[in-house]
Amino acid sequence: MRLETLAVHAGSRIDPATGAVAMPIYLSTTFERAADGSYPRGYVYTREGNPNREALEAAVAALEGGAVAMAFASGSAAAFAVLQALAPGAHVLAPKDIYFGLARLFREIAAAWGISVSFVDMTDPAEVESAIRPETRLIWVETPSNPMLRITDIPQIAALAHRVGALCFCDNTLATPVLQRPLALGADGVVHSATKYLGGHSDAMGGVMVLKEADAFARRLREIQTAGGAILSPFESWLILRGLRTLPYRMRAHSENAMRVAAFLAQHPAVEAVHYPGLPDHPGHEVAARQMSMFGGLLSFQVRGGRETAFRVAERTQLFIRATSFGGAHSLIEHRASIEGPGTATPDNLLRLSIGLEHPDDLIEDLDQALRTTP
Repeated sequence: MRLETLAVHAGSRIDPATGAVAMPIYLSTTFERAADGSYPRGYVYTREGNPNREALEAAVAALEGGAVAMAFASGSAAAFAVLQALAPGAHVLAPKDIYFGLARLFREIAAAWGISVSFVDMTDPAEVESAIRPETRLIWVETPSNPMLRITDIPQIAALAHRVGALCFCDNTLATPVLQRPLALGADGVVHSATKYLGGHSDAMGGVMVLKEADAFARRLREIQTAGGAILSPFESWLILRGLRTLPYRMRAHSENAMRVAAFLAQHPAVEAVHYPGLPDHPGHEVAARQMSMFGGLLSFQVRGGRETAFRVAERTQLFIRATSFGGAHSLIEHRASIEGPGTATPDNLLRLSIGLEHPDDLIEDLDQALRTTP
């Protein structure tokens, strides 16, 4: 079954009571027992199982080509569960250019459990290989990365992980299964911030993890999900599942628009550098072209000037909204270093763009006037 068809039908069920095509929202926290004490409908308590959450999990697992999926209250909660599933003394390799929230999670929280983390240039397999230790149990990949849009060769890094008996997990938030299938490329697990493209409308927060195999590690993660309680609510499960139905078409539009905007910025005299893997001169373009079908809707660029110049450009945009996050219909602009705070490696003159579903010519005109009117 092709991806567009899976996006529409995966996880779908006709409501048995009414015949409703659109799945209802099951808000009940508890479910009726039979006279003999059993649960013939399969549901006990919504922390352990809910029809809306199960439908979303089934749909994302189908799109990613995985055996099992788990939906969490956020993408960070999903990543957190992976760390919780590791034994004390485990060593983790993570990219230097990682989402800053996860970097903080790895540095400040994992260490308290006796888990050590090394940050490496994940785009350099030789550096990754040299950082592997006997106790390495997880290599975390983020490709494309946020906010520098660096590209990691998933098959190469997965092979290095498997050589030492470690797992390879890939944050696939920016690409989504429409543009990139990490499990088919060798990864053992995929994590999404479903708040972004999967939901697609900036109105629901959630995270989803997909495992290639329904093995002992997957069962451990399911235990952490249900016992820990960082589950996705029925309403947000319903919203994100609704977003999935249009995901293939939205991702194509986001990608086409971003390619147009990136090409425009690359030739603008007020722009110092553009970070977008779809551009032929991007250092990861060749790898991205090999493992992605298109290049996504997120890009960043550096203005000629410093922090204040970047802030002025963001201030002068009229269509772009100054806001955090990405993946929605509206285009957003953000001075990323000021969000990440002290210790960030993000350049002070960098602006991150989430390219939405507006007409690309309108977005280009907006950026052009903001760049040209900035002293």
